Amino acid sequence: MAEAKPGLRKPVFTKVEQLRPGTSGHTLTVKVVNTKMVMQKGRPDGPQPRQMRIAESLVGDETGMIIFTARNDQVDLLKEGSTIILRNAKIDMFKGSMRLAVDKWGRVEVTEPADFTVKEDNNLSLIEYELVNVVE
Repeated sequence: MAEAKPGLRKPVFTKVEQLRPGTSGHTLTVKVVNTKMVMQKGRPDGPQPRQMRIAESLVGDETGMIIFTARNDQVDLLKEGSTIILRNAKIDMFKGSMRLAVDKWGRVEVTEPADFTVKEDNNLSLIEYELVNVVE
């Protein structure tokens, strides 16, 4: 007998202002405000010359903005002004501030332009967090 496969769940879209340190599994629709190439390294040694590229993009929605760290092929999708869907995104901490990232288990997709304006006065990457150990 063939077992019935459970249907795919509908994604629950998160807003930027709901993001918290150390969380993962977020699905967001955001607009790219700007993109800056941070690192571009080539590895000429080996059978295939491989390039490692990292870019930091300021992305946001109507609730706020955050820095998204794009790697390799993701860099090409982040054009200024385009709307993207980030699936299974996670929050990485970098020097005490939040960065959004999508690893190999997630996906970055370009979608049709959204009709919201980015709230530019709420940048979550500017908030510095400190790890506090609570002793009971």
